[in-house]
Amino acid sequence: MENLTPKQIVQQLDDYIIGQDAAKKSVAIALYNRYRRMQVPDKMQQEITPKNLMMIGPTGVGKTEIARRLAKIVKAPFVKVEATKFTEVGYVGRDVESMVRDLMDVAVTMEEDEKYAEIRPDIERKVNKKLVKLIVPAIKKETKEANGGMNDFMSMLTNMNNSSNLGDMFKNGNNDDGGDPDEGRDVTDDIRNQRLSVKEQLDKGLLEDHDVTIQVEESRKAPMNDQMQQMGIDMGSMMDSIMPKKMISRTLPVKDAREVLIRQESAKRVDHDEIYQGAINRTENNGIIFIDEFDKITAGDKHTSGEVSREGVQRDILPIVEGSQINTKYGAVRTDHILFIASGAFADSKPSDLIAELQGRFPIRVELKDLTEKDFIQILTKPDNALTKQYVALTKADGINLVFTKEAVEEIAQVAFDLNNTNQNIGARRLSTVLEKILADILYEGPDMQMGDVTITREYVKKQVGKIVSDKDLSRYIL
Repeated sequence: MENLTPKQIVQQLDDYIIGQDAAKKSVAIALYNRYRRMQVPDKMQQEITPKNLMMIGPTGVGKTEIARRLAKIVKAPFVKVEATKFTEVGYVGRDVESMVRDLMDVAVTMEEDEKYAEIRPDIERKVNKKLVKLIVPAIKKETKEANGGMNDFMSMLTNMNNSSNLGDMFKNGNNDDGGDPDEGRDVTDDIRNQRLSVKEQLDKGLLEDHDVTIQVEESRKAPMNDQMQQMGIDMGSMMDSIMPKKMISRTLPVKDAREVLIRQESAKRVDHDEIYQGAINRTENNGIIFIDEFDKITAGDKHTSGEVSREGVQRDILPIVEGSQINTKYGAVRTDHILFIASGAFADSKPSDLIAELQGRFPIRVELKDLTEKDFIQILTKPDNALTKQYVALTKADGINLVFTKEAVEEIAQVAFDLNNTNQNIGARRLSTVLEKILADILYEGPDMQMGDVTITREYVKKQVGKIVSDKDLSRYIL
């Protein structure tokens, strides 16, 4: 985890999230407590559990974005799950343990990316040499057909004696395994000279869009049912170890082929057991699970089977949040120090409707406020990923220089705010709906017309959405 103080974490969150200072402060403290925990003696570390959070507030006010950005800031494994997708044991649906397995998948990918990055320079040099050979292939040698059948048969028998992997028995010398492209081929002086020229162009980046055909392993993923997942059995890996690997041809631009080959070669070079162990440690100590729609699993009056199932989901979630061992295909994972962030609007229920044991496992409660018109103005302009900046970048691809005046931004914010008050409040998501309607003509006509500079004014905004906003019945359907 990157050592950032709570103030520094909040400062980075401010670049993307407007307002909600109390929520940002709480999550920053919870995150920094992980760093504090790693500084205490080992014996005490095991006793200090994360202070899980419960974010309470309407949709579109930044609950999910806070958690997602938080994970990116500290490079922590992060998954978002919806509580309504889970069912009590015995019902049809996802079991709650799957969220830990999903988190572990993310951690493995992060570990792989880091390990691959360490060896990339060496692998990239090797792959570039291979690309040169593929762009300028050697001449295939002629073989005697009379001896071909017997040679292939003897080769298969030899492989059967020397290999424990059935896939290795079926390898041949025709580059089906994605190995050296020159194997079984003749390289003439003319080909060597052509390759020198190609290598020079490749080093200068002149062939990045040139198509090349490469051999890659066919993806063969066996589906995992719930029983196999709970036992930590990965049928895909088992099938890969006993079935022959099938190589398929793919024609890609050099820049894309290079990345495919680098990942393929890197996978052969790294120690996967080390990656899996590193991923387990990363998950157990830095993992963040964001459980959305938490209010939807409150039991209510408990008179229907559906309500009973909701309480059952709570009881299934409880041991995971308390701390338990979950079997995954990479190994057993302890959940004692995973940070859980629950989120819900709690419009028709309240946190006290949750079972008492689960309430106690989310000691930090943060209420996020409704967004104001002023907040909307800042959301449209201030963050690095502000919506207006996104549309400016998108239209630039069509040669359009899109400009929003200050008055136009204020009008858009007012329209979105009024719509949230008169219709259902969907928070900042209303801005996307309004902007799409305002810019529909420009986005449609842009690719076919040389528009050049286009300025969005207050008058243009009113022209595009004014009539719809004034018609309350129409606005409910369109905006």
